[in-house]
Amino acid sequence: MLKNLKLRQKFTILLLVILVVGMSSSGLALSALLRQNATNDIASRALTLIDTMTSIREYTLTQIYPELSLKLEEKFLPQVVSAYSAREVFEILRKKPEYQDFFYKEAAINPTNLRDKADSFEANILERFRKEKDLKEVNGFRSLPIGDIFYICRPLSIKQQACLQCHSTPETAPKTMIDLFGAVNGFGWHLNEIVAAQFVSIPASKVIEKAHQSSLLIVGLVSAVFIVVILLVNIFLNRQVILPLKRITRIAEEVSTGHLEVDFEQVSNDEIGNLVKAFRRMKLSLEMAMKRIRSHTNS
Repeated sequence: MLKNLKLRQKFTILLLVILVVGMSSSGLALSALLRQNATNDIASRALTLIDTMTSIREYTLTQIYPELSLKLEEKFLPQVVSAYSAREVFEILRKKPEYQDFFYKEAAINPTNLRDKADSFEANILERFRKEKDLKEVNGFRSLPIGDIFYICRPLSIKQQACLQCHSTPETAPKTMIDLFGAVNGFGWHLNEIVAAQFVSIPASKVIEKAHQSSLLIVGLVSAVFIVVILLVNIFLNRQVILPLKRITRIAEEVSTGHLEVDFEQVSNDEIGNLVKAFRRMKLSLEMAMKRIRSHTNS
């Protein structure tokens, strides 16, 4: 089949094969790389959110709690709870389009508010933080009934003595808090103990979608560049190889039929130019041979 194709068609097919094979072989590696980059980008944003929530917790403990703690005997104010402040601020942040797909949870095995109760998966990670003291961060993908998610989490320990007023024993906790949450959950905590883990999560589809968009963009740009290269190669091939060969072929056909007045025009010093020189020498040899034949015939 290739024998019946013209030179330009053969080069075009070769370049297209290189494009298809190259894009196919690098597709998996590119997809994995872009997915990892997308994961790192989202993880970086998630860690920034965790740092922000930690700062809000500290602000609540050091500045809000001292101002409102005396009122807890009359009415329990959730604003003094650092976890509540962090969760409320995060929900406000989620109203912005760029953060609406992020979710925040302070998962604890023994929380005061059962809303923060850790499931088995979160409890296992929390146990890892307790056993592996040097472990400061865990991230990965998790399957849920609602779909796969990407999560990142950090341990949360009791660093402020003020936290123990509500979480050491039911006797020291404000009565209004006991009336609201009961005297069973959220007690027995100790200073510097890891009691919870801050989880920030986002649907895995968002990570994959971000990587997919980047893949399409890069593949599209590379394909566009390669198509332009194919066009330029074809133009160059046509001007520098095909057209000169056509002229050489046409002149060679005329010479073969006895029109020795035509001449091969040399326009370059490359392989095509060398071919022209060879045809000139052949034409010169042919002319000399024809002269000898004529002179021999006349004599």
